[in-house]
Amino acid sequence: MTADPKPGAALTSDHAYQTHILQGVSRTFALTIPALPPELCGVVGNAYLLCRVADVVEDDNQLQPTQQRYFSNQFVSVVEGAEAAERFASELYPLLSAATPEAERDLIRNTVRVIRVTHGFNARQRQALARCVRIMAQGMADYQQRESLEGLPDLPALDDYCYYVAGVVGEMLTELFCDYSPEINARREELMRLAVSFGQGLQMTNILKDIWEDRKRGACWLPRDLFLARGVTLGDKIPGACDAGFGDGLAQLIGIAKTHLDNALTYTLIIPCHEPGIRKFCLWALGMAVLSLRKLNKHRDFSAGSQVKISRRSVRLTVGISNLLVTRDRVLRALMNILTRALPVNDIHEKLNKLNYSAGSHTS
Repeated sequence: MTADPKPGAALTSDHAYQTHILQGVSRTFALTIPALPPELCGVVGNAYLLCRVADVVEDDNQLQPTQQRYFSNQFVSVVEGAEAAERFASELYPLLSAATPEAERDLIRNTVRVIRVTHGFNARQRQALARCVRIMAQGMADYQQRESLEGLPDLPALDDYCYYVAGVVGEMLTELFCDYSPEINARREELMRLAVSFGQGLQMTNILKDIWEDRKRGACWLPRDLFLARGVTLGDKIPGACDAGFGDGLAQLIGIAKTHLDNALTYTLIIPCHEPGIRKFCLWALGMAVLSLRKLNKHRDFSAGSQVKISRRSVRLTVGISNLLVTRDRVLRALMNILTRALPVNDIHEKLNKLNYSAGSHTS
């Protein structure tokens, strides 16, 4: 009989699995997370995998809404330590659609390994991760039941959706940064006011890039009222059909995303210059989002996400320039102004710059 591995050896193996599977489920985060200080790499990587598990539950089209709600609630209990990860994985894995990518299927099958890493973090870290997963899972389950080609009712509904899938992640990351650094923690309140806006800017960019791919699976996350005011019925839209009203609606959303990304840069520049790893982590995501918005703005008549996807060369350039300028606040601000100069601006965005976003403005 083979002896069970020692706890320390098992945890080392779990960390190795986490690094491996991250490469499979997200090349972007596999690129950006290693830029963080070593003390943050493990917990941020684990946080991303927890969020991805929640995503798999909500995205699998073979699961019925009642099943999605059941597994979402069950996973929250698993992260909080109230239920066994083994049971969650063994119940969910056989039900996954064949269309679910193999890396995501493997992640579900090995949930117990990810959770063992989660439960090894300190109390503040575990609380931040559990809060994020709870709010995200419950919010996404609510919105999945409202999914349709007609879009979301209005801009406030879009704000809420972005909070559940990205804004709460910004709050979680801020809490982890504050746990890591007393100096960052001293500016926690200021950072938390910007964290949701940072997340929303990234998520709105993704929503705009993925309009036509989302429609193929019966979803639209654009605000219905904004387009109806321009004579556009979202349920009737087809890829590439960009009339004046639709293009104008996209322009307003691009402008809103731009202002959120302005707030994201403000957030990044609050991070001390002697923490270049955290700054790079933020700047890389921000830079790629800005370049994506530029492509979207130039090609509002796009019919597939591949047409507005930034190139690998652009990604490398973003990383290189961010690394070179990581401590140059004035230069970074000037570069942001140059890159976003051609993007739309509107009154809604100017109001957003007053930072009405605050921690706890949604579900706590």
